[in-house]
Amino acid sequence: MIDTTTGTRWPLARPYRLSLDSYARITGVHPDLVRRLVALGLLEITRDAEGDLWFDPSQVREMATIQRLHMRLNLTYASIGLVMDLLDRISELERSQRRSRAERGLRWT
Repeated sequence: MIDTTTGTRWPLARPYRLSLDSYARITGVHPDLVRRLVALGLLEITRDAEGDLWFDPSQVREMATIQRLHMRLNLTYASIGLVMDLLDRISELERSQRRSRAERGLRWT
């Protein structure tokens, strides 16, 4: 919503976000581990005025990826950040390659 007299914007509704406890419960991970992953920069959070952690629902998927890498590949949590960055770069390269082929009218199938 926009105040037409001042041009100030207000959201129509509060954004949906998860508290630390609800995020830990949904993902099945202990809150202390969640805090460690936040400290390592593996999860994106916002903090309120009291300093409490709040998670976007998209971070549930990130936790699933972290857990999968940790369990299946036996990676430490510290190394998972590097692997996730590499996976993001690979995805971006694949997207740009598909766009490039589409612009040239080429198909791989």
